[in-house]
Amino acid sequence: MPSAVTPQRRSRDESSDEASSQSSAAGGSSIKRARLHLDVDGGRGPILPNGYRSNDGGLLQQETLCSGRSKSKHQPGSIVRVKLANFVTYTAVEFLPGPSLNMVIGPNGTGKSTLVCAICLGLGWGPQHLGRAKDVSEYVKHGEQEATIEIELAADPKRHRRNPVIKCNIKRENNKSTFSVDGKPFNKKAVIELCRSFTIQIDNLCQFLPQDKVVEFAAMTPIELLRSTQRAVAPQDMLDMHDELKEHRQKQKGIQAKVQTDQDALDNLENRQRMQADDVQRMRDREIIKERIRLLEASRPFAAYRAAKQKHKEALERKKHAKNELINLKNDVEPSLRAINNKEAYQRQMEAMMNERKRVVQDAEKTADNIDRNLQTLLSRKKELEAEAEAEKNAGRETRKDISRIQGTIVALKRRIDEEKPDLDITGYNEIIRGKQKATDEAAQRVMELKRQITDIHSRGQGRKDRIVQAQQELEKLESQVGQRENKLRQASRDTFQAWEWIKQHQNEFEKPVFGPPMVECSITDMRYVDQIETLMQRGQMLMITCQTKNDFKKLGDILHDRLHLAEINMQHMTGTLADFPPPIDRDQLSQYGLTGWALDYITGPEPVIAMLCANVRLERTGVGDRDTTTEQFEMLQNGPIENWVTKRSSYKIVRRREYGPSATSTNVRDVRQAQVWTNQPVDIRAKRDLQENIEGWTGEITDCKNEIATAQNEIEELRTKIRETQEEVRNLQTEKAGKQKLLSELRALPTKLAQQEERLATAQRGISEMRQRLAQISDKADQVTQERAEATMDYVAAVEALQARHFEQHEAEIMLIEANSDVATLMEKNIAQKEMLELREREVEQLTNETKQLFDSANKLVEKVKSLLATADEVGDEALSTHIRGLSQDQTSEELEEEIESEKARLELMHEGNDRGVIKEFETREKRIGTLRSSLEGLREELQQAEERIQGVREKWEPELDRLIGLISKSFGENMKEIGCAGEVGVSKEEDFEDWSIKILVKFRETEPLTPLDSHRQSGGERAVSTIFYLMSLQSLTRSPFRVVDEINQGMDPRNERLVHRRMVGIACGNEGLLNDSAPSRGVNGGTTNGDVVTSFDSVTVNGDGDVEERDNGGAKGGESVPQSQYFLITPKLLPSLTYARGMRVLCIASGEHMPEKADKVDFRGCVDLARGLRREVAVR
Repeated sequence: MPSAVTPQRRSRDESSDEASSQSSAAGGSSIKRARLHLDVDGGRGPILPNGYRSNDGGLLQQETLCSGRSKSKHQPGSIVRVKLANFVTYTAVEFLPGPSLNMVIGPNGTGKSTLVCAICLGLGWGPQHLGRAKDVSEYVKHGEQEATIEIELAADPKRHRRNPVIKCNIKRENNKSTFSVDGKPFNKKAVIELCRSFTIQIDNLCQFLPQDKVVEFAAMTPIELLRSTQRAVAPQDMLDMHDELKEHRQKQKGIQAKVQTDQDALDNLENRQRMQADDVQRMRDREIIKERIRLLEASRPFAAYRAAKQKHKEALERKKHAKNELINLKNDVEPSLRAINNKEAYQRQMEAMMNERKRVVQDAEKTADNIDRNLQTLLSRKKELEAEAEAEKNAGRETRKDISRIQGTIVALKRRIDEEKPDLDITGYNEIIRGKQKATDEAAQRVMELKRQITDIHSRGQGRKDRIVQAQQELEKLESQVGQRENKLRQASRDTFQAWEWIKQHQNEFEKPVFGPPMVECSITDMRYVDQIETLMQRGQMLMITCQTKNDFKKLGDILHDRLHLAEINMQHMTGTLADFPPPIDRDQLSQYGLTGWALDYITGPEPVIAMLCANVRLERTGVGDRDTTTEQFEMLQNGPIENWVTKRSSYKIVRRREYGPSATSTNVRDVRQAQVWTNQPVDIRAKRDLQENIEGWTGEITDCKNEIATAQNEIEELRTKIRETQEEVRNLQTEKAGKQKLLSELRALPTKLAQQEERLATAQRGISEMRQRLAQISDKADQVTQERAEATMDYVAAVEALQARHFEQHEAEIMLIEANSDVATLMEKNIAQKEMLELREREVEQLTNETKQLFDSANKLVEKVKSLLATADEVGDEALSTHIRGLSQDQTSEELEEEIESEKARLELMHEGNDRGVIKEFETREKRIGTLRSSLEGLREELQQAEERIQGVREKWEPELDRLIGLISKSFGENMKEIGCAGEVGVSKEEDFEDWSIKILVKFRETEPLTPLDSHRQSGGERAVSTIFYLMSLQSLTRSPFRVVDEINQGMDPRNERLVHRRMVGIACGNEGLLNDSAPSRGVNGGTTNGDVVTSFDSVTVNGDGDVEERDNGGAKGGESVPQSQYFLITPKLLPSLTYARGMRVLCIASGEHMPEKADKVDFRGCVDLARGLRREVAVR
């Protein structure tokens, strides 16, 4: 059988201790005798390692005891296999549940509820359905980055060839889940749809009830219970019809409210209409007069148009007369005007000639300017050529000087070539230099070696100094209380001590101060209670390091684990303060319970550390006393608000499961241990003496190191002097060698230099010849420029003469223009009177023309206004205005129209206006509103009738089916309750609104009382738990879900009810034919008989109420077959003796402990049962 092997797990909390004590109490002395017999059996070795029953966290082993003969098959959608890796507490585990009832048992904290979490998350639902952690990443095992869930579901033969396998990978880093089905990637929605196709409803508490959702299920309202019940047992169309009824009812209520509102509004409006009828009639008469005035005022543009038309006609007559007078005047002055016009034409001709001659003068000036610029350009070119010739002459003079110098150099070189060459032995020089350099290198290497020795001696001496400082600090710590505690911390956990030393040296690297373990940070204020305070704390809490921010917590964890590689480290992130941990009652009230104070009163330290202890140990809620409590005080404490207290010799803890009622309590008692940390013990003399001896030895070693360093430094100084002398000799030899090499090189280079100087001489001589040629070319160019300047000068003289001629012609045209202007002025003076008269007549005609145009425009504007008024009246449907305008008299003047308007206004003033000018409009609006409301009411009544018909149609389908289902549930629930001597029934509370329909559960647990509704006020926690589980089992025969999960529903039940509920659950889940016959006796250890023998997962093994194991025949089933049933998962940390078992069920036992073997095959539960069975036989024979 596959098993789970995990590394060392986190420390178990006190709930594990409580579960262990309860399990030991339930086992009785027979278990102890069985273990004793196993130890002395020499024929076989121990089947389980030592410490198998240890409650400490450690390796985990899971073994399934399954029925080998059961032929039940998994129903489609039921769970065939669950495989986990790095999930919560598991490193690797595989569960193989049976097709019917599966009991998952094991102490608290071993991972029972982890299986429930795996089913929920592995099938695609979120952590919100578990009531635990909100993020899926929190389900990854501590220290791991990825968790895997693999669930195999039973296939539907009609749709699948093989069982679908759903695999879920959870990443811690991005808090994401990825899914695959049969190895193919699926998204979360597709996985949920696949599960829903099997009618799996993880989000329905009637099918899936995790431990942390038990309270939520118990608090479910009857309305919510009805919906959950329908989801569990009814087809989807039932839920759809219920939702449809609720929707129709909401619409019906909305329509009814609308009908009532509209009817009230209609009645109110009609009443107001009757009250305002007389006032409205009077206001309507006023409106008629006001309308008459409006129409008359609208007629003003028509009268204005007729007046404007008449004025325009008169203006046209005046304009015609003025034009005739202007024509006659022009005929009279025509001869004089003709002469003036001729003179003006001659004047314009002269002006044109004058402008043309000015243009000709400008052209001549431009031509002369262009020639002048050309002369200047030629002059500049002449100067440039002269400068080039002078530069060539200067270059020639310099070249001749160079020739003289080169010739002198050639003579000197020839003389040096003929001289004798010196001798040079380079090999001898090199050998001497290499010898001296070798000696220098050897001396330098010796210096480096001595320096390394000095460095090593320094390091050794510094190490001794550091050890002396550390030893002196430890001596000081031995003399102080803090030092003694840190010494105890080192002895308790070397990793934690190293972590605390590192933290003290790097406090400035954190956002807020990081506090060390309470062992060094805290102290006891009253030493009388030191034993009690230390008893409350476990080792991990005494070594807990406290961080105040999440960033500091993560940073410190990474450093301690990844960089310093420390394993045993306990850390906690604490942001709360002591104000977050108030005591349940005042300290003054503790004396009545025999207590002197709270544990928080007798310990002091940094507030975050004390707050951390309150969060973990609950110091603020734990009472402390200096003597044992009396019986009366103990009873008061059990029924009071205090759950933890500690006396001189014992520590007490009350465990209450409030969700199952006040009777679900247990008391955990432990002995007070002697304090080991916060004590005032004398200094350790032996440790002090060892430290002093070490200091003396290290001081002597430091003196030796100083002497060795002085000797080495003297030798280094001698070697450095020798190196300097040798280097000076090498430099002198190298200088002498370089001088001789340079002289020899110069002599060897003389022929080359001679050739170079001769080449330079030839080049200079060629340069003299080329210079003479360039001077000849420059002279030719200068002659050409001189000739061009002479030609340009002749052209410039001709251009100047032409310019003078053009100036003369311009002056002649100016004189002729002056004469023409004078003639025109003379004629204008003679005819000025006639011209003024002509201009006056022209202005008069122009004024009349403008006046006629203005009158025409004004008349056109009035025409447009009249047309716009008529169009507006037609567009808005103002027939009264349109009829009035078309019936206007053509003879009515504007004055007559204004008199009529004033007359109508006078009549209006004689009538009383009233208080409300908007009465008529309000009256008419209200009349329209009344009509609208009447039409709306007719439509709403029709809609209401249709809504009632729709509700009735759906209800006729839904209600009978719901009554039938609830009737079947009630029948099954009544039978279940009857099995335990109680009564119960289930009904539907039918209200007017379908949203308020609910499940009504009536129960009776005593003969003397009637059936009463199930709620938290009438029944105890155990009675509610029994009713809840029976209600869930009542859904079995109607269920549409392939499996159900119930986690620790038996907690809070008394043994009798738990045993009866268990027997009933086994019967429903496995079929009654699979139950063991309760009336058949079985032999016990002492040869007597016991009833209620329970078949475990082995068909041939029976466990009786005393814990004895014996063989039994598989009676009760036909051919070993079982009736197909829904799969059940019952999670429980404990089992009562004498429970009923059946062949169709399977027991999944989870065992854990630090002594569990790493390999699963070393734990053989079947071998345990076989050995126990043999022992029982041996005892029976004796």
